[in-house]
Amino acid sequence: MPQGSSQSAGPHRVVLIVDDNSNPFEMSCAIEVFGLRRPELGRELYDFRLCAAGPRTRMRDGFFTLTDVAGLEAAEEADTLIVPNRPDTGTPRAGAVLDAVRRAHARGSRLIGFCSGAFTLAEAGLLDGRRAACHWMWAESFRARFPRVRLEPDVLFVDDGDILTASGSASALDLGLHVVRRDHGAEVAGAVSRRLVFAAHRDGGQKQFVERPLPEVPDESLGPLLAWAQERLGEPLTVADLAARAAVSPATLHRRFRAQLGTTPLAWLTGERVALACRLIERGEERLDVVAARSGLGTAANLRARLRRETGLSPSAYRRRFGPAAGEPVMA
Repeated sequence: MPQGSSQSAGPHRVVLIVDDNSNPFEMSCAIEVFGLRRPELGRELYDFRLCAAGPRTRMRDGFFTLTDVAGLEAAEEADTLIVPNRPDTGTPRAGAVLDAVRRAHARGSRLIGFCSGAFTLAEAGLLDGRRAACHWMWAESFRARFPRVRLEPDVLFVDDGDILTASGSASALDLGLHVVRRDHGAEVAGAVSRRLVFAAHRDGGQKQFVERPLPEVPDESLGPLLAWAQERLGEPLTVADLAARAAVSPATLHRRFRAQLGTTPLAWLTGERVALACRLIERGEERLDVVAARSGLGTAANLRARLRRETGLSPSAYRRRFGPAAGEPVMA
């Protein structure tokens, strides 16, 4: 059963609470990641529902009013509960909503906050002493109101076990895909990201605010270089090799990675290799030395260390959880 699940039978239940003045974008991100049917995978990943405290919920700035969704009683059955977010962070959340969030946490449900959803979790008293992310625009006010929370203001998202928070609008997709990867493995997360036409993996520790200046001529996009490197992960690629391929110095390459991806060339390369190792294990490769060699991680010892750091699981535990079961087809 995926981490964060309760005892419910059937697909993992994900419930999103929508509150007055909630942002439509994050709601749509949750629907896209957790709510759509995925016939290409041959199974349903989640049972997704929306719920609200009242029969009519006015969305942000009155763009539209949401009706005909379940009441807060739906939150009582959630394995994962996505808490409401909204731009008016100074307005207290409804007591009934906060109570529903607290009850979900008390019975072991996983909690997710997108963008200003961290304010909801903090108001419920569930983030004291814990790590969290929120949008950089609200970092100062968040710290002032909730000094006991260990805010990480310059990251895309924070996975603190049973409570996960994403910093801003687009990072809701990053966190959503991270949850899919955590629940179902890298192969399934990659399939979901392809359907979204979205980057399959951006590490939570990447910066929120990435400078994206208009490209000069010649085009300095990293896209061609990344595609070239992804086809050669099993080779002994180094940052110097990437710089040589891009015909720039390592220092210039480092600046471009920081500006365009919010990470370093080495961190990106390592993350891609770990993701490839996960896919190989999921496809049934049991020889750790082969997985390490084909993914470019070198040795089985390095594979074990990197996989545990990225997923919290040893290779054998990852295989038991995400590897192909007897008789099941392996994804190509």
